[in-house]
Amino acid sequence: MPLARKWIALIGAQVFSPYPIVTEKRPMDYNHILEALNEASLFELYRLNVAIANQLDDPARIRNAKQALCVGQTVSWFDSGQNRLVEAHLLKINRTRAVVKNIGDGRRWTIPFYLINLDGQDAEIASTKRRGLDRNSVKVGDRVAFKDRNGHENFGEVVKLNQKSAAVLVGSVRWRVSYGLLESVIDGALGNEELALPGTWRQLEGASGEIEDAEIEEIPKDDD
Repeated sequence: MPLARKWIALIGAQVFSPYPIVTEKRPMDYNHILEALNEASLFELYRLNVAIANQLDDPARIRNAKQALCVGQTVSWFDSGQNRLVEAHLLKINRTRAVVKNIGDGRRWTIPFYLINLDGQDAEIASTKRRGLDRNSVKVGDRVAFKDRNGHENFGEVVKLNQKSAAVLVGSVRWRVSYGLLESVIDGALGNEELALPGTWRQLEGASGEIEDAEIEEIPKDDD
C-alpha cells in the first residue's frame, strides 16, 4: 500500500472523508502512526502536513469545537512547549481562537481551538524499544536518568524541551542532554548532583523554560 494511503488508514478516514462517520470514534495509536511516518520522505511529510493543516483550518470543524465549549468551563489544552496537557479555565470564545487561564500558574493564553482536548483523549506518546525517548515522548516535569562517561547515573527533572535535546535540572544546575541518552524514572528521588558532567552534556546559561510557540500568545496580566 502506498505510504499516503497507509497514513490515511492509520490516522482514520474521518479526518479526510467528506462523508459523516457513524461508527464509534476510536483513539488514535500515535506510536503506530509515527512508525509509518518514519518511512516517509521529506516531501511526503510536507504533503501530509498540508492536508492536516487544511483540516485544522476547516470552518466546520472550528464551528463544531466552539459549539462544544462554554465560557467558564474547565478544559485541557496541549502545550507543545511542554509536550503535555494543561488544565485551564475558558475565559472567552473568539472567532478563531479561545482565551484560557491556566489553573496551575494563572497565566492567560489565546490559543487556536484545535489545541483544546475536547474528547478527553490520551495525549501521551510512549517510548518504544525501537524508538526510545524522543521529542514526542518526553514532557516538562518528567523525571529522567542519564549516565555520564564514567558510568555514574544522574537523576533530574525535565524543565525545557529543545529540538534535539532536553534541559534537565540536576540539583541546582541545568544541563542539555540528547533525548537518546535519557531514560524514564517512574519511582525514586531526584539526585542532588551539582557538578558539571563531562563529555556530551553542557550547562545551559539563562534557560528560562518559557514557551516558544507561534501558535499561542500569552496575555499580560494587565490586559484584563
